[in-house]
Amino acid sequence: MKKMKRQLVLNKGAEKFIFRYENGREDELLDVLIEQARDKRTDFDWFDAAVLSFKLTQSLIGQADELLSDKTKTQIQKNECK
Repeated sequence: MKKMKRQLVLNKGAEKFIFRYENGREDELLDVLIEQARDKRTDFDWFDAAVLSFKLTQSLIGQADELLSDKTKTQIQKNECK
């Protein structure tokens, strides 16, 4: 089964930072955000890492809500069929 690709984008002035990742590999994305914030060769800083990690958290919460909603709907349909 192919994993879904996702991305986080940060526009900062004339720069655009795009981070692509697969579902289930969010921990690796967080590691990359830390590496980028530590890298003095870019303008990506700790605030940028915090903003994107917040966006990632919001995305994960949304996905969890969808899963719970789908599960609830399925349970209701099963109960109605009984």
